[in-house]
Amino acid sequence: MNTLRMMLLACATILPVVTASHAADQILAGAITARSGQKLEGVTVSAKREGSTITTSVYTDTAGAYVFPPLPAGKYRVWAQALGFETGKGAVELSAARRHDFTLQEMTDPERRFRQLPGEMMVAALPEASVDDARMKKIFMNNCTGCHSSSYALQFRFDEAGWSRIIDLMKVVPVTGVYPGPNAKSNQIMERHQKQLAAYLARARGPGESSMKIAARPRPAGESARVVWTLYDVPLNPDAGIGTRYNANDGTDWAQGTTSKLGQLPHDGALGLDGTIYFTSNNPNRGVTIGKVDPATGAVKYLKADAVNGLAATAHGLVRDRAGNLWFDVNPGRRALGKLDTATEKIAIYQTPEGMAPLGGAVTLDIDGKGMVWASTPSGAVRFDPVTEKFTEFKSNIPEKNARGLGATYGAAGDRDGNGWWSQMAMDTVYKGDIATGKAIEIKIPDVKVDRIFGEDRAFYETVSDLGFNAPLPWSQGPRRMGTDKNADLLWVCNSFGSSFARINTKTLETTIIPLPDPTMQAYHIAVDSKHNVWGNLWTSDRIVRLDPAASAWTVFDLPVRGTEIRHIALLERGDKLSVVVPVYRTSQMGVLTLRSEAELAALKARAR
Repeated sequence: MNTLRMMLLACATILPVVTASHAADQILAGAITARSGQKLEGVTVSAKREGSTITTSVYTDTAGAYVFPPLPAGKYRVWAQALGFETGKGAVELSAARRHDFTLQEMTDPERRFRQLPGEMMVAALPEASVDDARMKKIFMNNCTGCHSSSYALQFRFDEAGWSRIIDLMKVVPVTGVYPGPNAKSNQIMERHQKQLAAYLARARGPGESSMKIAARPRPAGESARVVWTLYDVPLNPDAGIGTRYNANDGTDWAQGTTSKLGQLPHDGALGLDGTIYFTSNNPNRGVTIGKVDPATGAVKYLKADAVNGLAATAHGLVRDRAGNLWFDVNPGRRALGKLDTATEKIAIYQTPEGMAPLGGAVTLDIDGKGMVWASTPSGAVRFDPVTEKFTEFKSNIPEKNARGLGATYGAAGDRDGNGWWSQMAMDTVYKGDIATGKAIEIKIPDVKVDRIFGEDRAFYETVSDLGFNAPLPWSQGPRRMGTDKNADLLWVCNSFGSSFARINTKTLETTIIPLPDPTMQAYHIAVDSKHNVWGNLWTSDRIVRLDPAASAWTVFDLPVRGTEIRHIALLERGDKLSVVVPVYRTSQMGVLTLRSEAELAALKARAR
């Protein structure tokens, strides 16, 4: 039975994986040096068993040594990567503890070196010394990454006419990434700046000498080099018509650059209480609403709710409740709230009453401290009581459709007191749904300070009437997805265009802007752990960040793949162990990060001797 036929079944579908029994798990270790003999710290080392869909990645320490967690016996491809070096490739038969060393050779081709770079390093290299260059760099960051990572565009070279033709297309393509046809209205901001932007990009990524200045950055070290990343391949959507089951460029060979996202399935992700990985699928398809990945085998199972158009009902947001069940938005015809009972794999659908807004916008969900489900709607947010199965609606003060553009909701969250929160991304506004009064309290996020480069353009920007999720004003913060500290009175908001987090006291509404470690970082979503640490994903970077608010200390964790375009982040805490799950959106993978202590690493190294 072929895959497409299997996906047409109304029941869940299991994709085949390797199920052969294996000998006891073994330790793979080694060391990485440059040809000069220098020991290389922070090198990414990955291993994938023959026939498996699971890739495990670790990093070298200060001595250039690496050690994997115990891996099932079998034949493995092993490779090592660092910026500026050719990929080291090898193969091992892991039937006992093995050692595999690499000597990495420096890359000589400057274009291949450039294609290796993650998106934020490319953007950082764009010139900004003059006022004109700084203006175009800001326009690029705000308006040219709406439906793709910055690295996808910048990995190519075009002359000014070529870049102008690309802008001709992109100024009419909405946030969905779908071309609306020849009669589509042009984005007003892109229309105004098209000529200058095309010339700017041609100087940076055109046929002549580049104006870009690439600055080296340190490789992962300390705690960032002690993590383990486990990546699970998710089959491509067969209805996309690509003809391959998995992405040929899955991001694991950096020199191939950033891949196309055609056929990708995962959008948001969560870990079940037993460590099972779940994801929503927001792209039209015939077989999957919720995907389920076995963390031990990589087996992918599809769970489907029917839509009125004959396809699977799509889903976007995802959150786990205290009992381990999953809540998500689902679109069977009118966008609704869905619940997956993880024990029975049954999906229940709850529609808001007629006269109340359906779920909508870029739907985000959260469970508040009282166990209520909060979800975004186009005009605000709703709270759902799982016991009484009743909805309560809260509306934004600024209408969804208004004179400035799109006022639809993006992020949503619930605090520990049972209040709800949501953001109007294009309007730079956050709201509190006060459960005691039933009213929406408005909080304006302060502007990004860009008067030096946009002061003369203020009059034009005051007339712009098509602001949206990815068509902001130059001084927009862009409050996107958010998360609350369930053990404190704090809401954390990702400011996608302001390269910052907003910290809002949920009682006093005091708002503080906290810049991200690098101004090229664009935040997307936040999850807060039980120790008050704030975890955030960066959708134009191949990194995630963690902020320790008490120490005002940032930790940055690199991913082992390129072009990740992560849009969601979620946590699972079991005892003193924490796992972070992210949908590796563009490469159609699910990624799980776990942290290793120095003692754990020492014990593994001892076993590897």
